[in-house]
Amino acid sequence: MNEHELHSDHAAGESRPSLVVLTTLPILTIIVLCGIALVIFWSKQKPGERGDGGAPLLLVETLTITASDYQVMLESYGTVQPRTRSQLVAQVGGQILEVNPAFRDGGFFAKGEVLVAIDPRDYVADVQIAEATLLDARQALADAEARAEQARADWARLGNEGEPPPLVAREPQRQAAAARLASAEAGLTKAQLALERTRVVAPYDGRVLSQDVDVGQVVAPNATLGSIYATDSVEVRLPLRNRDLGYIELPELDATAGAGAPVLFASELDGSTTWQGMLVRTEGAIDAVARQLHVTARVEDPYGVRESGLPIKIGQYVTARIEGRTLPDAIVVPNQIIYQGAFVYVVENGVLDRRRIDVAWQNEEESIINAGLQPGEEVVTTQLGQVTSGTRVTVTGAAERDRVGASAIGGGGSAASGALDL
Repeated sequence: MNEHELHSDHAAGESRPSLVVLTTLPILTIIVLCGIALVIFWSKQKPGERGDGGAPLLLVETLTITASDYQVMLESYGTVQPRTRSQLVAQVGGQILEVNPAFRDGGFFAKGEVLVAIDPRDYVADVQIAEATLLDARQALADAEARAEQARADWARLGNEGEPPPLVAREPQRQAAAARLASAEAGLTKAQLALERTRVVAPYDGRVLSQDVDVGQVVAPNATLGSIYATDSVEVRLPLRNRDLGYIELPELDATAGAGAPVLFASELDGSTTWQGMLVRTEGAIDAVARQLHVTARVEDPYGVRESGLPIKIGQYVTARIEGRTLPDAIVVPNQIIYQGAFVYVVENGVLDRRRIDVAWQNEEESIINAGLQPGEEVVTTQLGQVTSGTRVTVTGAAERDRVGASAIGGGGSAASGALDL
């Protein structure tokens, strides 16, 4: 092969790639331009005009709004306190000879039962002295009366007419003897009371909170023996939120109505045990610290026979569910379907409508709607993200929707309210 042929072959090899590039670039450009045009055309079409038949973008579940009676249940909390609580005090001094086995921390006792016995010997002696003094006073009075009678007889025997003067009739002496007799009788009564008080008796059926003395200890008058309380009932002071006051009948509004609203108590100490009580009174002033109104609920016979569970304890923290008013034709929805505390989504003609609502009252689970929803409307229960009104949707889960709607929404059921805003 000569030099001319080699140069010819090299030139042909360099021209072939250039020809391929010039041919491919227009084709790629046309394809890209066509794709962009199709995307623009497709995006400008309405959902109903597309080839997919206008398929909705979201699948949602809804509840049908109904209006029915709703029992408001308010929640509060408090600490159990005795209705009647006493400091057991010795009215006389002396050495303690006996302590009732029931007079121990937590012990139960009956009314009239002797809890503490103090050495009575000094007081027995005082009674005997008082009795002797009384006998002496009676004899002195009898003598004074006999002398007075004799003075009147002497007055008459001497021929005097009318009643003799008091001094002649010895009336002052008789009155003094009568006064000494009355004093002796009072002294005996006082000695007998002191002797009786050496036996400290329970003033009511109750339980011991604390025992401060024991056998052998010498106590002075007015010394504290222990702390006790009555077991017939206990009370719990309950704060009410200001927004809840319009949904409860307060006991003070009708003093002749008897028992107030029922209250159900529970405690974390024993989650399976509850106690039934009722509101009995409303405090006469707003609490200066919490700026809330307090009511008092009472539990009758808290230590009665129970099938199971722990008995209620003084100082025990309890939660309370208070039965409020029954609202007629109330519209109630779950809290989780409310957005930003003021909006819900309603399905109308297959599209979403972001609806503003007015919440009248709510607890941790449900809200009573004052305005914004009407019976028969379909409210969305599915949690939605960033969606706007007008988005097309398909409603699913009709069976579940109807079941939940009948049992929880507008069904007149009760609900426990959440933690209080203090």
